[in-house]
Amino acid sequence: MTDGAAPTAERLASGKLLLDEPAAGVARLTISNPEKRGALDHELLDALAAACARLEARCLLITGEGAMFSAGYDIATFENPERFAHEAERLVAHPFHDAIEALERYPYPVVAALNGHAIGGGLELAVTADLRVAARGIKLGMPPAKLGLIYSHTGLRKFVETCGLAATNELFYVGRNVDADRALAVGLVNHVVEPEELAEAGVSLAADIAANAPLSLSGNKRILRALREHPGRLPEDLERELVELRESCFRTEDFREGVAAFGEKRAPVWKGH
Repeated sequence: MTDGAAPTAERLASGKLLLDEPAAGVARLTISNPEKRGALDHELLDALAAACARLEARCLLITGEGAMFSAGYDIATFENPERFAHEAERLVAHPFHDAIEALERYPYPVVAALNGHAIGGGLELAVTADLRVAARGIKLGMPPAKLGLIYSHTGLRKFVETCGLAATNELFYVGRNVDADRALAVGLVNHVVEPEELAEAGVSLAADIAANAPLSLSGNKRILRALREHPGRLPEDLERELVELRESCFRTEDFREGVAAFGEKRAPVWKGH
């Protein structure tokens, strides 16, 4: 397994985003602008959204380079103070929202391998992933209170869903960065590994996911998203749709293959139907 994006990686967003396949069924997107601390600009965010729309890998892995995963919005490009508010709002309203939405709607699981610090929008990008593995020693933080920024309700809800109200309050009211071990304790990340193990751990986790039944991965993700979007009692039509989705798996070749492979103690061969 590779420790970074392959030399043959596809270069997107003028090279600020790299795409490669480090394992079977795994597509890896690497934020590759360490000189700007992994900042998210319009071009990079548009490329991320476009990549999510066209990829079909059974697991999507997102990581970064250097000491940062991502420091969030590239506000350093807003040099004219009079245009700062307009430009900042436009960045959040269009490319960042679109990239986050594309990532959340990716039909298969998404893993974020946090090689370095994840701050602000960079941390929301990580929280949008379904699973997160972090290198010990990195920092995670949300600085809106220190910038005079009121965060979006959709972003705040995502943090509440991920790590609970108490931890979200701490992140957004105090504005103090937390280390990876504290993030693990409150549920902000799923696993913490030593820095030198991060790349392999991220690929290994993604490869384990990608080896599973694609219909199960996409179906379970569809249901989990619906449950998050409709807390409490589901609308009747949606509940009926989810019941039908679940029942449909029993008529698939992959379900029969999975049961047969389990009984024969062999690796299943999935067909996706």
